Amino acid sequence: VSAIHFYESKGLIHSERGANNHRRFPAVTLRYVAIIKVAQRAGLSLEEITQAFGRFPHGSKMKAEEWHQLSGQWREGLDERIARLTRLRDELDSCIGCGCLSLESCPLRNPYDELGQLGPGAHILERPVIEKPRECLNAGDGDHAQQ
Repeated sequence: VSAIHFYESKGLIHSERGANNHRRFPAVTLRYVAIIKVAQRAGLSLEEITQAFGRFPHGSKMKAEEWHQLSGQWREGLDERIARLTRLRDELDSCIGCGCLSLESCPLRNPYDELGQLGPGAHILERPVIEKPRECLNAGDGDHAQQ
């Protein structure tokens, strides 16, 4: 019940008041609650969900083609997140593993100090995925990590 009231307070679902002043939700609300739960499990914020729902008439049943369009857009964002997380997982220990031990000068992690030029903040995960791995040039023993 608290989730329903929370979603209603955020404008994601809507109710009507009956003669006894109790909230009454149309049957389509159950579908929207299910969609909200799926979207949250996929990592979407309530703001993103609210924006998506804003394209549909208030209280209307979502048609199959509308759902496919919406889920397709969410799928693109999910694919991007998966790619970033996969890269993070794969690169997690590469800088220590290469032997140079330097995030500032390692040509694998920060070639030509590109990240420093982007300003403060964590930029490494925002880089495009590189198809072909590069080797760290500072690894002298030949046993080096690859990206």
